[in-house]
Amino acid sequence: MQQLTKRLLESALEGEITDRLGYDKHDPAGKNGGNSRNGTRSKTVLTDVGPVEIVVPRDRDGSFEPRIVNKRQKRLTGVDEMVISLAAKGLTTGEVQAHLAEVYGADVSRQTISTITDKVLEGMAEWQSTPLDTVYPVVCIDAIHMKMRDGAVANRPIHVALAVTAEGRREVLGLWAGDGSEGPSTGCTSSPRSRTAA
Repeated sequence: MQQLTKRLLESALEGEITDRLGYDKHDPAGKNGGNSRNGTRSKTVLTDVGPVEIVVPRDRDGSFEPRIVNKRQKRLTGVDEMVISLAAKGLTTGEVQAHLAEVYGADVSRQTISTITDKVLEGMAEWQSTPLDTVYPVVCIDAIHMKMRDGAVANRPIHVALAVTAEGRREVLGLWAGDGSEGPSTGCTSSPRSRTAA
C-alpha cells in the first residue's frame, strides 16, 4: 500500500506543478519560458499505511507550493481510501475528480483538478500494466473491509494479493473489490495474472 500511495501522491504532485507552470515534464514549451522545473526533493510523510518517501517537484523561483502535501506537512490522512478505491474498483474520471476535490478543497479550480486527475490516472494505469515476476516465493491473499461509496456508503471487502519477490521486496500484486457476499471459501482464490483491477 505504501508503493501505491507513493505513486498516487507523486502523480498528484506532478499534476500540480504541470498546472502551475502550464506545460508537461520534458515539454520544449517550458524552455526559456521564465519559471521552470528544477528537479525534486525527497520527503517522508506519515500516512495511514505507514511512512511513505516521496519526491516533490520544485520550480526555479521557489514559488511552487504543493497542496496535496504542503511544504512542511509531515502527516497525511485520508489518501489511503482513494488509493484503495482507485486500484480495486477502477474509479471513473468523475469519481477521482470528486475524491481529489475533497482532498484539495473547494478553492482549487476545476482545470487544476482535471490536470491532477489525468496524472493520477496515468500513474495508476502504469502500475496496473507493470508485468508481474514469473516466480514469487511467497504469496498472501487477504481482505480488508473499507467503507466505499457506490451509490450508498457500505462496508465492502477489498481482496489484496501480496507477494515477496526473490530479492525480498514486498509487492502488491492486485486489489479487487468484493460485493460483500463472499464467505470464507469464496472470493479471491485464483492467482493474479496482472495488476489490473478485476
